[in-house]
Amino acid sequence: MTRYARDVAIVAFAQTDHLRRTDEVSEVEMVMPVLHDVLRQTGLKTADIGFTCSGSSDYLAGRAFSFTMALDGVGAWPPISESHVEMDGAWALYEAWVKLLTGEADTALVYSYGKSSPGSVRDVLTRQLDPYYLAPLWPDTVSLAALQAQSLIDAGHTDEPALAAIATRSRQDATANPHAQLPGAREQGEYVVAPLRTGDCPPVGDGAAAVILAVGDRARELCERPAWVRGLDHRIEAHSLGVRDLTDSPSTRLAAERAGAFDRPVDTAELHAPFTSQEVVLRRALDLDDRVRVNPSGGALAANPMMAAGLIRLGEAAARIHRGASDRALAHATSGPCLQQNLVAVLEGEARG
Repeated sequence: MTRYARDVAIVAFAQTDHLRRTDEVSEVEMVMPVLHDVLRQTGLKTADIGFTCSGSSDYLAGRAFSFTMALDGVGAWPPISESHVEMDGAWALYEAWVKLLTGEADTALVYSYGKSSPGSVRDVLTRQLDPYYLAPLWPDTVSLAALQAQSLIDAGHTDEPALAAIATRSRQDATANPHAQLPGAREQGEYVVAPLRTGDCPPVGDGAAAVILAVGDRARELCERPAWVRGLDHRIEAHSLGVRDLTDSPSTRLAAERAGAFDRPVDTAELHAPFTSQEVVLRRALDLDDRVRVNPSGGALAANPMMAAGLIRLGEAAARIHRGASDRALAHATSGPCLQQNLVAVLEGEARG
């Protein structure tokens, strides 16, 4: 396992109730309660935070530099050291983690948010495809995920009943998650794009999340059982889907290797798998067997707020360590079509006496 210059931990996590529509609130009004909650858990004030980093998408907001308005939720005074990534908040956490490792700060606030309800996410996300060969064809996210699912079925790695079982398990587990958008097992429904049915696809919804990071003894002061970040890495696949094997995820495997995920077994894995077929790919890439509790929160099949769902995976894994339900957890976040970009973190709680 890689040894870092400083020990960094997630000491607090908060999220919204994830809803299909939040027309009555702005992004600022959605983010503010989450920020207040995560600060309240630690007793910190905005002035106590050494670095702030956010993740969001101007494409979802429909306007440039939309994240500057969300900063009103953090507070304009006192002045803060702040950054932003046009990515899921998991990548904002990565930037904050690096900042703490450099010694430039001892605490960091990371938050992310997304309102997918105003437009058609399936159409919006075509804009992230190759602009010359793929984007002009307008293949939407579900169609691309269906290609991946069919590839898995053709290769003998899964079948439709197995995918349905993943959906049932995930949403049944979400009944214990008060923030989930789709808790409770339900019918698979009609085909959206074969072989994927409604139940194989994530809900469209709005939501936000936030975590606080702290180093060393400061983390122990702020949290009874910190979730120590033992490793964190992210990798990317080729942009062109035509040159990739959609049944595998080498970038996830490499990120997990660099993060130390294979050094010792994990007991929990929070996987950012918006489609049931993607959990199959990730389980194979990460070598997860039935002894590992996968997505006890329900995962992205129960709530998938764009730009926040990946950060939520890290937060949910950390929260299980905080309350003693896990000792060593893996958290995964993804972005892009068919698991194009992948981030893996390994979190650990201190040994209990």
